[in-house]
Amino acid sequence: MTDENRKRSDKSDTPTADLRIERDQFLAKFTRGARITDEFLKEYENLAQRSEALELENAVLRAQVEVGDAIRELLDKIGQLEREKADLLSHFRKVEAQRTTVAARVEEVESEFANLANLFVASNQIHSSLSPRGVTRRIKEVLAQFVGAERYAMYLVTPHGNELVPIASEGIPGSKLLPVRVAGTPIGEAFQSGAAVVDEDSDPSQGTFDRPSAIIPLSIDDRVVGAVAIFSTLSQKKRFDTVDFELFKLLGQHAAAALVSASLFVQADRKLPGLEAFLDLSV
Repeated sequence: MTDENRKRSDKSDTPTADLRIERDQFLAKFTRGARITDEFLKEYENLAQRSEALELENAVLRAQVEVGDAIRELLDKIGQLEREKADLLSHFRKVEAQRTTVAARVEEVESEFANLANLFVASNQIHSSLSPRGVTRRIKEVLAQFVGAERYAMYLVTPHGNELVPIASEGIPGSKLLPVRVAGTPIGEAFQSGAAVVDEDSDPSQGTFDRPSAIIPLSIDDRVVGAVAIFSTLSQKKRFDTVDFELFKLLGQHAAAALVSASLFVQADRKLPGLEAFLDLSV
């Protein structure tokens, strides 16, 4: 290429004034677009960070809500359990009250059965012998074991009816074991009245010969034939119970009859009456 052509070519490569302006404007626009893009990216990054923060906060709030729901459910469950506990306690108290009532009734029934057993055994004991000595021994066993008597005596009235003669005793010295007048004595007064006399206001273990703790008239049918005087009981026997009064009644109704029956049987040489004695009993 010649120098002339090179010069011409250089002149043609030189941008004109309009192109330079257009280039500058394009560059300005490009720079502005880049700036806007950069600002957009920064804003996007901020929004992404804010979104992430909101998601984290939302997760925390969701967890708190779930915990709150769990706590509410737990509190509801606790309330339900408390109500069930109260119901169970109320039911338990009712059952316990019923159990106490039933236990008291069972104890009462057991006591009644024990008393009936004592009366049954005492009655069998009194009538289990057909000898006066055997009957007397069994009466003493009833007095000692069931009543708790420590010092006592059994009397029968004389044919004249003015004295009571001791036929058996326990814990009484010989000097005290003497016939008792019917008139003017505690034993005689009980004999005459035909009703048992029991000192319920005093300790029966502290009774004396002048003031017996209990006096039980002995009768056959409607006829009083003797008496049992309990002067004192064992030290642990501080009062007479209901069963004691039942035993007194049993002794009063059966002791003399058993003793007289045994005496008559021995006098008959231990022979049963003839058959004719039992005929026409229904008349």
